[in-house]
Amino acid sequence: MPTDIDPSMQKDIVALLPALRNFARRFVVSETDADDLMQETVGRMIAHLNSFEPGTKLKSWAFTIMRNTYMTEYKRQKRVHLCSNDDGLFEVPVASQQNLHLYAMDVSLALDRLPAYQRDALLMIVDGVSYEAAAERCGCEIGTIKSRVSRARTTLAEFLGEKSARAAAFL
Repeated sequence: MPTDIDPSMQKDIVALLPALRNFARRFVVSETDADDLMQETVGRMIAHLNSFEPGTKLKSWAFTIMRNTYMTEYKRQKRVHLCSNDDGLFEVPVASQQNLHLYAMDVSLALDRLPAYQRDALLMIVDGVSYEAAAERCGCEIGTIKSRVSRARTTLAEFLGEKSARAAAFL
């Protein structure tokens, strides 16, 4: 602290530091941000000690400065726009389609390995046909269709090296 500050005022400001740190945590989550806010507050307090009125509460004055400092920074950050001459900042990464194509080929090969009755049931359900309509088309009960679809998903997951049938649920 500057040496031209009254020693009792220095002592009072130092005594306020823990309370200021706790108050700063109400505004920000990060310990580093809380310390920065506290440091900025103490700097402003020292810079404006001439506006502090003796006889009033130093703690209330300091908390008001901290709140105003935080709000000023918060409003400033809302107004800041990203400006850069580096066009690389604006590039959006695009996922590679090669892996998807290879996976689709693997799924197609795995589907071909399924028994026809399981493959047909699964493909009908994937196409949006209701279980009732699929059962009617296949000439069997709804439970049979559900069983065929479940077994087809489980078998596909095994063929594709997935850990569970839930991983193949998108099929």
